[in-house]
Amino acid sequence: MTSVFDDDGKNIPCTVIEAGPCVVTQIRTVEKDGYAAVQLAYDEQKEKHTSSGMMGHFKKAQTTPKRKVVEFPADYTKELHLGDTVTVSDVFVHDPLEWVDVIGTSKGKGFQGVVKRHGFGGVGGQTHGQHNRLRAPGSMGASSWPSRVFKGKRLAGHMGNERVKILNLKVVKIIPENNLLIVKGSVPGCKGSYVIVED
Repeated sequence: MTSVFDDDGKNIPCTVIEAGPCVVTQIRTVEKDGYAAVQLAYDEQKEKHTSSGMMGHFKKAQTTPKRKVVEFPADYTKELHLGDTVTVSDVFVHDPLEWVDVIGTSKGKGFQGVVKRHGFGGVGGQTHGQHNRLRAPGSMGASSWPSRVFKGKRLAGHMGNERVKILNLKVVKIIPENNLLIVKGSVPGCKGSYVIVED
């Protein structure tokens, strides 16, 4: 993340996203595929790290191998053609009121307890003889019936490393020569991870 100053002198926390150039590797139509979509590929990759099937797929679009391939559902048959390059300036027209949605995979945090994972308060202060159980989940609430813990109960477990969609991030600035998109706030994932930006 970084920060920029707006016209009023306020410091705005921002995230810089490199959003291109993306190459059109396939255009799906209702007549042929049953739905309309465009497939975009991004980030150069060596041929030795690309499967033979994907190599043939990229050769049809007359482009070099890419790491990330994503489909966007919409009818772009009149605007885009196989092998076209899509840049930031083609998609985003800088407007102070422009907003985007960002989809990514959140940071993996491993196995976490209920305080970190669900915001539990623990068992409280120094009372009832507690001295080393401050972050424990407490009673489960089950007695002789049903003699089990109900499924779906908020307990300790795996946290993070899941698909997250952040809605309505304001576009602060666009740098078209470097295909950079600067949005207000944070996006899911660690530095250098892939995200999907929806207009």
